[in-house]
Amino acid sequence: MPTVTAALALARSARRPGPDLPYRPVAPHRRDRGLPVPAALDPLLRNSVAGGRFRPVPSAGALHPVAVRLLAGPGAGLPAGQYAYEPGTHRLHPLLPPSAPVARGAFAVLEVAPERTVAHYRHRAWPLTLLDTGHTVAALVAAGAGAYCLDLAAGAVPPPPGRRTDGIPLAVVRLTPDGELGGGPAALPGRDTAAPHPDIAAARGILRLLAAAGDRHGTWYTARRSAHPDTLRARRSAEPAALATGRPPTREQLLRVLTAARAAAPDGPEWWLAVGGNHPALLTGTGTGTGTGTGGRAGTGTGGRAGTGAGSGLRTEAVGPVLDTLAHWAAGQGWIARTGAVLLAVGCPSTARPARIRRDHLLAGYGIGHAQLAATALGLPARPVGSWQNADLGAALGAPANRRWIVHGLALTAPPGPLTSEETDPG
Repeated sequence: MPTVTAALALARSARRPGPDLPYRPVAPHRRDRGLPVPAALDPLLRNSVAGGRFRPVPSAGALHPVAVRLLAGPGAGLPAGQYAYEPGTHRLHPLLPPSAPVARGAFAVLEVAPERTVAHYRHRAWPLTLLDTGHTVAALVAAGAGAYCLDLAAGAVPPPPGRRTDGIPLAVVRLTPDGELGGGPAALPGRDTAAPHPDIAAARGILRLLAAAGDRHGTWYTARRSAHPDTLRARRSAEPAALATGRPPTREQLLRVLTAARAAAPDGPEWWLAVGGNHPALLTGTGTGTGTGTGGRAGTGTGGRAGTGAGSGLRTEAVGPVLDTLAHWAAGQGWIARTGAVLLAVGCPSTARPARIRRDHLLAGYGIGHAQLAATALGLPARPVGSWQNADLGAALGAPANRRWIVHGLALTAPPGPLTSEETDPG
């Protein structure tokens, strides 16, 4: 298995993935019909992770490698135990034999099974599964979850009863207003019952290392704001053709999308905006307000870097056809050169340790998830962009190399309609 540093460099390189691989399905065939989701949790799960290939939460290639394992204790509306959530049927399947209670309330353990993603994206897949996990946390929080933790060590996550776990736990979300996660025996490493393809084995090995790099107690963030159910139901990843209009949103709209990402993930990556149209440029946010935020460390306020608050604006960092460069970096997706703007999550140095790699990617997905919801509320077509090759933004701007890489992006465009005053007279 390559080192994490080598695997990160390979995922960011221009090397093309090979043809799609066959993969061993990881979801077991379920003979029981399962249990209905309790009323208190029904809209939360339905508006975030329910469905087949197309779900409320975006995923690279609509492959959805993130599974939900529910920990239920007193107050969850279910008999105490652990359950596998089946998104296609929106039902819960008890994991047998019944486990001792490990929680008060209800918690969702988000576990990654990367086989399908690796089968399509090969060596580029494992960072995409991290971004997908961040998006899933954002979807659960926007649907009403109470708190979340992105750095709990795998050994501190209560394991499924009676077996080793195939899924690799990367995040835990508290679904009920009040809840407490208990202890339990350490989760054992997943077993590969058949020899997988080397790319699948490598991805699973890297993800296990990242999962183990967390903290025994974890950092819990309290969710502060959920999205309107209509916004959750309306969110869709726009098709590239619908985004290739060449028309950027207004500066007010761009600032609101940028603010949503920064406020949601203040301890995460930097946030930049690449704008096309008549005046292409690379922008950052200004101001020192704390923002309204969607989360903060439990008991300590919003914490982290300052977000964009009242009186903040946008500052131009560079001018020129930046979207052309992004189209080349984003796995050659030419339509990006013709979109209106791209929100960029930037960070994760080449020499980052596993805990930093895990954090930057999870928070990039989390921030972009909230930014996409903000775009939806504004009526802006948007699409996450996860694969980036040789995208060293810091070096491109003349700063030291290998320190400020593009980790994730969100393409945006103005909706169809007459030209805005900013397009006809940018002032």
